[in-house]
Amino acid sequence: MRYWRPTVLAVVCAVLTLVPGLVFTGDHSGSGLDDAARSAVTGWPRGVLRVLVLPTEPYVVLPALALVVAWCLQRSRPWDAVFAVLGPAVAAAVNTWVLKPLFDRWQGDALVYPSGHTVGTVATLVVVFVLVSGRGRVITAVVGAVLVLAGAVGMVGLGYHYLTDVVGGVFFAVFAVLSVRGLLVGPGAQPAGPPSAGRGRPS
Repeated sequence: MRYWRPTVLAVVCAVLTLVPGLVFTGDHSGSGLDDAARSAVTGWPRGVLRVLVLPTEPYVVLPALALVVAWCLQRSRPWDAVFAVLGPAVAAAVNTWVLKPLFDRWQGDALVYPSGHTVGTVATLVVVFVLVSGRGRVITAVVGAVLVLAGAVGMVGLGYHYLTDVVGGVFFAVFAVLSVRGLLVGPGAQPAGPPSAGRGRPS
């Protein structure tokens, strides 16, 4: 990836995380968009909604990350393995301990903006997207979009999050992971590996 492109994308995603967060600060109810989204999935079977939420659960995300790390190490790409660990970890930590208390948006007795489940899933997808190339990126983007949409329907339908929490989680995860990547590949960082390494997608 060209350096300026991920930098611009990261800045845009930071703004798109911050602005809605400030608008929703201190709220205990959803916006009009959130209410419409909730109405659209009202009545869906809870069993179906629980299945849709599965891609966002830690017991799915963490093993997927472990496979990515193992793939990087098998390809002799240690700095990419570090990135695969740090990117999602930093995103989750900052979201949980900084952003949620900062924005102070509630649903019931839980802080909900940005959605932590969404941050974990999208951070993992962004890591994979960065590490692969060509057709692997197309597949990651398509599969990722389906998984995020499914997770959004499930979380909104089950009352875990407002739709705007999910959107905020997507933008923040992209910002956080690209920022970590930028720090790791900055001046003085060890190269991830030869240009030929990393073609295709993790298997």
